Amino acid sequence: MLTELLLSGWEALTEYLSAHVLTCLVPAFFIAGAIAVFVSQTAVIRYFGPRAKRWLSYTVASLSGAILAVCSCTILPLFAGIRQRGAGLGPAIAFLYSGPAINVLAIIYSAQLLGFDIGIARAVGAISFSVVIGLIMAVIFRKQEEKLYAENTDWAYGEDEDDGSHPLSRIIPYFAAMVIFLVAASSIGLVVELTRAESGRWSMIFEGKPVPALISVVFLAAVIIMVVRWYSGNEVALWMQETWSLVKKIVPILLIGVFVAGMIKVLLPEPVVQRWVGGNSIWNNLLASVFGALMYFSTLTEVPIVRALMDLGMGRGPALTLLLAGPSLSLPNMIVIGRVMGVKRTAVYVVLVVVLSTFVGMIFGRFAG
Repeated sequence: MLTELLLSGWEALTEYLSAHVLTCLVPAFFIAGAIAVFVSQTAVIRYFGPRAKRWLSYTVASLSGAILAVCSCTILPLFAGIRQRGAGLGPAIAFLYSGPAINVLAIIYSAQLLGFDIGIARAVGAISFSVVIGLIMAVIFRKQEEKLYAENTDWAYGEDEDDGSHPLSRIIPYFAAMVIFLVAASSIGLVVELTRAESGRWSMIFEGKPVPALISVVFLAAVIIMVVRWYSGNEVALWMQETWSLVKKIVPILLIGVFVAGMIKVLLPEPVVQRWVGGNSIWNNLLASVFGALMYFSTLTEVPIVRALMDLGMGRGPALTLLLAGPSLSLPNMIVIGRVMGVKRTAVYVVLVVVLSTFVGMIFGRFAG
């Protein structure tokens, strides 16, 4: 049993390193490092800080997932980046949840494979969850956040006015190019993983899907050109330092979490899970929510897993529950979030995701069943 557990953990770790680190996590770390260096604290606080207009900050945060095809682990350095720059807890949480939960490709894929009703319910539920959970977190930890911002006066009020060294005319195309590169590279990682799953081998990164690879190359070149033309050597060096700082803080814990999540697969195999989620009771949905929260799902892979479980008898309510809880949470995700914003805030965030997913899935299952 111990050998099987260790082998399952090792397999999960090697799959993650092979299919996701290069194409997903590495670009995300560079974007997070760039946020710390090239995006002024004034700009972050203007849109995500405690004095920002709520409708603006939560709208931007909740819809950000539509352009980010990232998993629950890839979103972590981006979340840490905006949080360190002074983003309020509520908008930062909305961004943390929406990033892996609302990307357009996942919604379309869910509708195609699981049914139009589940696709729409997932989109509406994920957007609503990001705002509701963010607002609840902001209310619960209002006093602690006020104290935190009082201790960091530059967070509360922002730095001095922008000096113009990083104007929006440069920031917008620069970050747009990096985000497009991240999305294209993530799709390459997905192709590699699906090819391995279907054929039992790892494909070459360009094999069969040249378009995402071409897009990645084009926008990587664009990023390099903009960096060379617009930023000094000192700024680039600072960018690398910030990126490396985030890597050291997040990656070791993340890899341990992936290994442990792989071992959980042996303890909670799919047939056992299916046995307990065939109905639409609160316990069926709660189990689906807890299972989804503990397991790691790379981008889009939760959809075929849910499809397989539904073929074995999983209810439509628990299926939606898993889709709402699974992509946004995972054991590695929880461990790293705990280091970024503390154990208490992390525990409340996890409970909110699990509970809301459970009840929304149960309500959906009652009408969809």
